[in-house]
Amino acid sequence: MSTHIGAQPGDIAPTVLLPGDPLRARWIAETFLDDARCYSDVRGMYGFTGTWNGHPVSVQGSGMGQPSMAIYVNELFTHYDVESIIRVGSCGAVTDDVGIRDVIIASGACTDSSMNRITFHGIDYAPVADFGLLRGAVEAAEARDGGSPFHVGLLFSSDSFYPSRPELLGEMVKYGVLGVEMEASALYTLAAKHRRKALAICTVSDHIVTGEETTSQEREQTFGEMVEIALTAALR
Repeated sequence: MSTHIGAQPGDIAPTVLLPGDPLRARWIAETFLDDARCYSDVRGMYGFTGTWNGHPVSVQGSGMGQPSMAIYVNELFTHYDVESIIRVGSCGAVTDDVGIRDVIIASGACTDSSMNRITFHGIDYAPVADFGLLRGAVEAAEARDGGSPFHVGLLFSSDSFYPSRPELLGEMVKYGVLGVEMEASALYTLAAKHRRKALAICTVSDHIVTGEETTSQEREQTFGEMVEIALTAALR
């Protein structure tokens, strides 16, 4: 049994959806999974396992930021033999090319976190998505009829929600970053370490350029397109 998840062996499926918000985890389980049951509520970070189209799937909250998420990802990979993790989260758009509620499928993730610098002794490791999951997500998004626009490219995983140097984000935009969030870089790095699969799919919840934003309830309960894309990609 792991320290922070506390589930029993066999409670968690090989495929896990990973929202930051534990209430979004509960909403995903209730909305998309059949026969979902809660396997953990330790620290209020809910985890559920059910089935989607007959396939076992788990959904686990991870909290905000790379340090919190890394705890759950490490335990999922090392204690429960999870094979694939897909982050289904929210992000802020940083370019006019991306609109509110658009979906970003992250091919890679930049970061200002020191986690990778410590691991790689200052070398700039480039964390990227699993190609099979990435390709599956793109194909699933392309097949949707009338869905929200989607984009494939880089996310910036920030360690600070309220950064002291926000102007530096502009330099990231010049090099193709589409959105800012707080988890994808560590997820991709840990998946590479453990030889597992990972992908981050984010819905734009607010726009850094225009000031548009969604409500907390909308962020919790209305970002269903990315969940369907993630499930289709993972179980194709």
